[in-house]
Amino acid sequence: MFDRYETGEQAILVHINFSNENNREDLNELEMLVSSAGVNTLAVVQGSRQAPHAKFFVGTGKAEEIAEVVKTHNADVVIFNHQLSPSQERNLERVCQCRVLDRTTLILDIFAQRARTHEGKLQVELAQLRHMSTRLIRGWTHLERQKGGIGLRGPGETQLETDRRLLRERIKSIMKRLEKVSVVREQGRRARARNDIPSLSLVGYTNAGKSSLFNRITGADVYAADQLFATLDPTLRKIEVEDVGPVILADTVGFIRHLPHDLVAAFKATLTETREADLQLHVIDVADVRRAENIKEVQKVLKEIDAHEIPQLEVYNKIDLLDEVKPQIDRDDEGNPIRVWLSAQSGEGIDLLFQAMTELISAKVFHAVLQVPPKLSRLRGALFSLNGVQSERYDDQGNWVVDVRIPMVDWEKLKKEQQQNLDSLIVES
Repeated sequence: MFDRYETGEQAILVHINFSNENNREDLNELEMLVSSAGVNTLAVVQGSRQAPHAKFFVGTGKAEEIAEVVKTHNADVVIFNHQLSPSQERNLERVCQCRVLDRTTLILDIFAQRARTHEGKLQVELAQLRHMSTRLIRGWTHLERQKGGIGLRGPGETQLETDRRLLRERIKSIMKRLEKVSVVREQGRRARARNDIPSLSLVGYTNAGKSSLFNRITGADVYAADQLFATLDPTLRKIEVEDVGPVILADTVGFIRHLPHDLVAAFKATLTETREADLQLHVIDVADVRRAENIKEVQKVLKEIDAHEIPQLEVYNKIDLLDEVKPQIDRDDEGNPIRVWLSAQSGEGIDLLFQAMTELISAKVFHAVLQVPPKLSRLRGALFSLNGVQSERYDDQGNWVVDVRIPMVDWEKLKKEQQQNLDSLIVES
């Protein structure tokens, strides 16, 4: 679609330090992103600026310096650790005589490599097309030409208009297909809700160890590697939690600083698992020097997808990389678990995680044995309608003895509806 230089695997990285924190990025993170994309770094060009240059982002002198480095190393591509405008990309490509990519395009490329499921591939393509559509606004020079040749001359569309129309049509087509996929996901969620199965969602910064923890807890074989965005497609598994029963655990895509908005929008369906979970397990790399910043970025993305009000348990992972740090549970003033220290790699502290999950989830579930007299037959029907009856029998006095398990919200609602002191029926809890 674009008359641009071909990209390759030999890259020059460009990192600029800005005084403004909003424009600041992390060079180590860029190197990890590039490594995850399978690209070889030949050299890194660094500099400092107060604000981005309108034409080249880096200033004329620095742009020429980058071009010299490209020439010296015979590089295929220049990758910026920042977001570039379409005109800045075009101007830099003219100076460097090679392909120029920004941070957003690099992340999109990694997502494209990682997508495995039909849904994941559609979501990545949607994000790429949305990003590409912004690159058509100012256009590359060939997009201004009208089609020529016999039978094609006349008042027809310019190439730019044709490309825009094709993009719009493809985006509409993908969105329709994603709607169908999300309907199927929604049906699965409703089925789990009807069965009163609590759901947990692993969230966290990319490469915090979510997939390793997921594999350790579930015994699954989800791809886990020491690289950014190793997991892209959501994976769900059923696990057993003591005093709670079956629980659905979801492993989701990791977040990153300045996650492209196109990606957040495209992955709304996938991130619904995070939005509608009963409890979020926020996995944090305790050995990362940027731990505090990463926590802040995760909370920022959770707010962006309306998942910031869901109860959260912090999981401080990778304690095996620190000296003299033992597995433990940190609690708030009321004695509720707020943080678990563990190692998904070695398995230390996994039992404490299950203990914390039991405490937090069971608080939301009413589980007891009731002795219901014959006169409260309406209660029997109500409990069956809520799918809350685990087992039942009748005692010698004709009382209905029932093992009940329902969400605490439903139990409180039942007490109001029945206008009875239902707590007095509890014989075992």
